[in-house]
Amino acid sequence: MPARVQRRALEIVLDRLADEPVVALQGPRTVGKSTLLHELAQHHEVRVIDLDEPAIRDAVQADPTTFTAGPPPVCVDEFQKVPAVLDAIKSELNRRLAPGRFVITGSTRFDALPRAAQALTGRIHVVDLLPFSQGEMDDCPESFLETAMADPGSLVGPYRFTASRGDYVERICRGGMPLAVVRSGEARNRWFDDYVRVSLARDVLDLAKVRQGALLPELLRRLAGQTAQVLNMAAAGRAAGLEPRTAETYTKLLEDLFLVRRLHAWGRTLRARSAASPKIHVVDAGVAARLLRLTPKRLANLDPAALSEFGHLLETFVVGELIKQVSWSSGISNIGHWRTHDGHEVDFIVEHEDGMVTAFEVKAASRVSAKDSRGLRALRNSLGDAFNSGIILTTGELAYRLDDDIIVVPIERLWK
Repeated sequence: MPARVQRRALEIVLDRLADEPVVALQGPRTVGKSTLLHELAQHHEVRVIDLDEPAIRDAVQADPTTFTAGPPPVCVDEFQKVPAVLDAIKSELNRRLAPGRFVITGSTRFDALPRAAQALTGRIHVVDLLPFSQGEMDDCPESFLETAMADPGSLVGPYRFTASRGDYVERICRGGMPLAVVRSGEARNRWFDDYVRVSLARDVLDLAKVRQGALLPELLRRLAGQTAQVLNMAAAGRAAGLEPRTAETYTKLLEDLFLVRRLHAWGRTLRARSAASPKIHVVDAGVAARLLRLTPKRLANLDPAALSEFGHLLETFVVGELIKQVSWSSGISNIGHWRTHDGHEVDFIVEHEDGMVTAFEVKAASRVSAKDSRGLRALRNSLGDAFNSGIILTTGELAYRLDDDIIVVPIERLWK
C-alpha cells in the first residue's frame, strides 16, 4: 500500500465546490474524512473547525455565527456534534449565496438529522467517503465501471489475471478501513472489535435515544449473518430479541452509521421496486468477516459451510467495490439488485441516465457454465434493447465472451 493513499473523493469535492455552496462529506467513522478535510483546508489555506475537540465544540455551541463567518471554504469536522452550526451556515448563505463556501463532514448520514435536512435543503451536495477501494490501496486508478458502461467489449482480452482464491480471502478479511488495513492478525481483530463497540456505544447517541441499546451488537451480528442475502428483518430481530418494529428502527440506525446498507430491489417502476425485498450488505467486508468470526484460515477451507460463507462475503466485497466506483462515476441514475418470483436474480444493477442497464453477477468459482448466466439472460429478455451488458465476475484468470453481450471477467479486473 502506498505511504499516502490518494482518495478519488478529493477531486470530486474540489470539482463540486466550483458549483455548490455547501459540500458535505459523509461516511463511516475513521474512514478518512478528517484527513481529507485537512487536505482541502491546506489546499485553500484555511483552518479546520474540529467539533470533536471539547473546547472548540463548546465555543461553537456558544457562538456558531462567529465560526461560520470565516474565509471560504469554512471547513467543519463532525458537524453533527453541534447541529446548531447548520442554522448558522444557513444564515450565512441567506446573506451571501455563492459556490464553495462550506465543507462539512459527519459520521452519520446527513438526512438522518432532521434539522440538517430542513436547514440546507437545496443548498448542499453530499459526497460519500467510503472505506479505501482496492485500487486506492494498490495505487491503481480504477476505471472498471466506466468501461463496463461505455465499452464492455474492451474488457475482453488475452491478458491473464493472477489473483488466487487466497488473495481474495485476504482482501476480504483486510477490508478497507484505513486503521485496519495497516494491521494484521490479532491487532486487526482488536481494532474491528473496538470500532464496532465504540460506534454502537457512542455514535448511536448522536442520532437517537435507544431503549434497548444492549441488543444492538447482537442485531448487527445477525444482519452480518445475512450479508449478500435478501433481508429477513423478522428473523434478524427475533434472533436478537427485538420486536419487528424495533428491529427495523435499529437497522435504520445501523445504516445511518454506515455499518450496513440495504441494496434495494431494482425495477422500471416504483411499484416494481417496492414489491421486492432489499438485500443487506455490511458496508466493509473486513468488518463483516470479523463480526462472523471468519478468519482467512477458516475461509480457505473447502467444506460446504466455508464455501457458502466465502461466497456471501465475496459478493459483499465486490458489491462494495462497485458502489465505491459508483460514488465517483457520472451518468448513473440508479443501482440495486434484481430478483423475480420464479427465482431469477442478478446481484448488482447499474441503470444509466439514458435508461440502459449494465448488470453484474458475482461467482466464487473460477469457471462458469451456462447455468451461471441464467439471471443475466432473464434480465436481458426482460429489457430488450435497454440491456447494455451482463458481466459475470469470477475468481478465474481470463476475461472472455460467454455470449454476445454477456462477459466473464476476473474480479481482480475491478482495480487492475
